[in-house]
Amino acid sequence: MKRAFLVGIGLVALAVVVVVGLFSAREDAPDEPAAKGPDLAAQRARLAGAPAPLAALYRDASELLDGGEEAFEKRLEALRGHPVVVNKWASWCGPCRVEFPHFREQALKRGKEIAFIGVNSGDVDSDAERFLRDNPVPYPSYRDPDFEIAQLMRANGPFPQTVFYDSAGRIAYIRQGQYRTEADLAEDIERYAK
Repeated sequence: MKRAFLVGIGLVALAVVVVVGLFSAREDAPDEPAAKGPDLAAQRARLAGAPAPLAALYRDASELLDGGEEAFEKRLEALRGHPVVVNKWASWCGPCRVEFPHFREQALKRGKEIAFIGVNSGDVDSDAERFLRDNPVPYPSYRDPDFEIAQLMRANGPFPQTVFYDSAGRIAYIRQGQYRTEADLAEDIERYAK
């Protein structure tokens, strides 16, 4: 009886170790890692010749910018006349990591007509900066530790979220959830970024 009890406890302990190991591995590995893509110099070269407001935006490529709501609103104002696609993301968000390459590719394809901006909400700066170094994009992200910018753009819900502004600066559409394919993102850009 004592032996059966010890074997039972050993099996339970082994099961706990396996389950904890699986969950730990799952948290560290997103659904699909973000594809690194071209380096920043190549990205900037592809966007050379963009109109001045867009060129100014892309000079801050892959940077985490300070300034909160005020700086974000000032940037949107400077981009009037161009549609803007804003993606709320965090480095710890697996679905955000999966869709990140889709935003990079669409920004590279459409960045001379449409502005792209990231909003890094509820994240640790060092983690977000590392993620951007490893997965550069041709546009900047604004730090949003307290979700103030997310609230301003009505993207308080779950991660990720994408907000489409029309060329007059009005919110045209808010997408909750991950873009599983670049084609899905492209379809929404064509529909709402006008």
